[in-house]
Amino acid sequence: MRRVRYESTGGPLFLEEAPVPEPGPGELLVRCEAVGVTLPIVRKVTEAAEPIALGGEIAGEVVAVGEGVTRFRTGDRVTGLCFGHGYADFAVLLEAMATPVPDEATAVDAVALVRGGLVALGALAAARPEPGESVLVTAAASGAGHLAVQLARARGASRVVGAVSDPAKAEFVRSLGADDCVRYGDDSWGEPVDIVLDAVGGDLLTPAVAALAPHGRLVAYSSGGGTVRAYDLLVGAKSVIGFQMRLIAQGRPELYEQWRKELWRLFAEGALKPAVHAEFTLEDAAKAHEAIETRANLGKVVLRP
Repeated sequence: MRRVRYESTGGPLFLEEAPVPEPGPGELLVRCEAVGVTLPIVRKVTEAAEPIALGGEIAGEVVAVGEGVTRFRTGDRVTGLCFGHGYADFAVLLEAMATPVPDEATAVDAVALVRGGLVALGALAAARPEPGESVLVTAAASGAGHLAVQLARARGASRVVGAVSDPAKAEFVRSLGADDCVRYGDDSWGEPVDIVLDAVGGDLLTPAVAALAPHGRLVAYSSGGGTVRAYDLLVGAKSVIGFQMRLIAQGRPELYEQWRKELWRLFAEGALKPAVHAEFTLEDAAKAHEAIETRANLGKVVLRP
């Protein structure tokens, strides 16, 4: 089979031949039809001290199952987060991380919707929104961000604002249902909001906290790090909440499943529409990473093995 690999930090991605893996206990072997490219993986390629396996969201057909698998069988269509080599023709997926793909959805729909949607929905739920509260979403044109904008609207937010790096993305963000769109470098992000969902981190945390109304909550779900000054929280009785999807998937599987069902319900009703920026072949994986690195994407970036 073919898979994408690299040999040194920041090094070029290249295609190589590799043996088809075998599923171990509790694992599925999936023939990959679509692979989602994520910012955390792109960052690790350029920042991690040692090369990593290029994993991420995959979707496709189960072709073999390991010992102890009970929820799936060969021929099932699944999607989930692969922690090994996912940029490949075949990939191994933990049964615990796999979810079925309904007949009316494509593999591309699945990788554009499920993982990013679960993160977006989980981050929104972590803020414990009240009916009629306002929400601002950073990285609003990203794979998870563009779903967060739609989910905030679907869950009853009175006002939804998107924040982006480039004003050229504003039209796309408004087409998702946002009432307004602001740029990171603006002096003000407009009227304060009750909730900020932040997928950027770093230096953006300061203006994100400043955008909160008194008693507002910022949910940080970025791998970008950053620091918040305690004084900036004290003066407005504001809060910062950390959110990580893996802790929910492993520690609260019933909630993970509840969110997954909500995503597919909203998708079936037409209330949640995942957008795909571009589809690339495995040979062009470097171009897919470039689209993420340069923040050029409007929606999800997908590899098609």
